[in-house]
Amino acid sequence: MARQPRIDLPGIAQHVIQRGNDRQPCFFTDADHQMYCTELRELALQTDVAIHAYVLMTNHVHLLMTPAHSGRISRLMQALGRRYVRYVNDRYHRTGTLWEGRYKSCPVGGHGHLLQCARYIELNPVRAAMVAEPGDYPWSSHRHTALGWDDPLIRPHAAYRQLGATPGERQAAWRALVIEAVPPDETQAIRRHLQQQHAFGPERFRQALEAQVGRPCGP
Repeated sequence: MARQPRIDLPGIAQHVIQRGNDRQPCFFTDADHQMYCTELRELALQTDVAIHAYVLMTNHVHLLMTPAHSGRISRLMQALGRRYVRYVNDRYHRTGTLWEGRYKSCPVGGHGHLLQCARYIELNPVRAAMVAEPGDYPWSSHRHTALGWDDPLIRPHAAYRQLGATPGERQAAWRALVIEAVPPDETQAIRRHLQQQHAFGPERFRQALEAQVGRPCGP
C-alpha cells in the first residue's frame, strides 16, 4: 500500500521523532549534539521553520516545530539527516545508514495539546532515568523555556507566550506545568498519535485538517 503524503501545512505545528537505525546510538559525544543543533538552527532559518521544543536523546530526537510554508519540515528533515549522517560517517570512519527509515510526525493543534507535547519532549531524559530534573539535561529546550538560558534554536509558540506577560512569568508557569504529575494516559496518547501519525489535538482541529487535506487524519 502506498504511503500517505505527510501533512506538512503552513502554520500547523508538528511533533517529529527520528530514531537511530535499529535503535542504536546516533550521538556519541557532546560535539555530536552540538553539531546537530548547529545544523538544525541553520536549516530552520533557511526553511523558515520555528523550533518550539526539542530533545536530543542518545538514540533518537524529538522536535516540535511549525513551518511557515507547505513542505518545509520535510525539506528540513531530509537535509538535516543527510548532513548529520555525512558528519558522523566522516568523524567515526563508518559507512551506511544512521537513521531508522523515515522520520515520524504528527500535526499538533490546540494550545493545551501543544503544551502537553512540549512537556512530553522535555521530560524524555527524566523518564529515561538519565537525570532527576529536566534542567539537568543539557541537550533539550528546557533550560531555555524553564530557566531562561539563551538558546538560539528556540522560537516560542503562541501557547507558551500566553503563559505570562514577561519572560520570568512564562518560565515560572512552565516550570510549574512540567513538574505536575503527568497522567499516564496523556503520555500514551502522545506516543500513539505520533506512532500512527494521527493529528493530536481537539476534535475540531482534526476535522479542520481533514477538510483541508481531503483524507482522514485520525483513527
